[in-house]
Amino acid sequence: MTGPVRSVAQAFAILRLLAESGPLTLSDIGRLIGLSPSSGLNLLKTLVAEGAVERDARTKQYRLAPAWQAAEALRDSHAARLVDAAQPLMAHFAQKAEAAVGLWKIVSRDRMQLVVRAESNAGMRLSLADDQRQPLGGGAAGRAIAAAQAASDAELARRFAPVRWQAELPFETYTRQIGEAKARGFAIDKGYTHRGVCTVAAGIADIPPGFCLSASIVAGSRSASEIEALGGELLALRSDMLLRAG
Repeated sequence: MTGPVRSVAQAFAILRLLAESGPLTLSDIGRLIGLSPSSGLNLLKTLVAEGAVERDARTKQYRLAPAWQAAEALRDSHAARLVDAAQPLMAHFAQKAEAAVGLWKIVSRDRMQLVVRAESNAGMRLSLADDQRQPLGGGAAGRAIAAAQAASDAELARRFAPVRWQAELPFETYTRQIGEAKARGFAIDKGYTHRGVCTVAAGIADIPPGFCLSASIVAGSRSASEIEALGGELLALRSDMLLRAG
């Protein structure tokens, strides 16, 4: 008995990605799904010819054709299940940890976007703005995603270049912190991205287009060991989310 046809599975992966993320370039699609430029281009040409995908000649981005944009089945994906599973778990975690918690999704070659947020009801608390975007290389989330993806040095340099840090952060320190994140499973940003804020983050690289969990607290409110413990609790939250998302 033969198995699934790889090219068909890849075509559906492209359709689901475009349904979830909106217009993307060929390079974005190839990177997020793991396709070579030639394979990605051939698949996209076929999807365009069949009327499922359209290409904007000006921006060189691909998007779902109008007739396919309402196909709810495309959104019933692992990524959609992850987002659904995240909401109640993150709300509970935020209350218990007294932290501002976010789930970030990679939306392009250069950006990630907040898709779910939760915060505690403590009298003094941090809050994340809805739907905000940030550079893919920025913050604890950027380091955690890079660690989870095992990004190359050249890719790290590309992501690092456009980020505006609020405290001086040499590239060598940035790469060292990513190495530390690989070893322990989560990244830590102590005031480099936002003065007065400490954030821990854990990447999720195996669900396209790529996600990251973050938890932010007021800098100086917890000891180094307590911050490490918060990172461990965030890893447990990630495991629970992945389990529920199937």
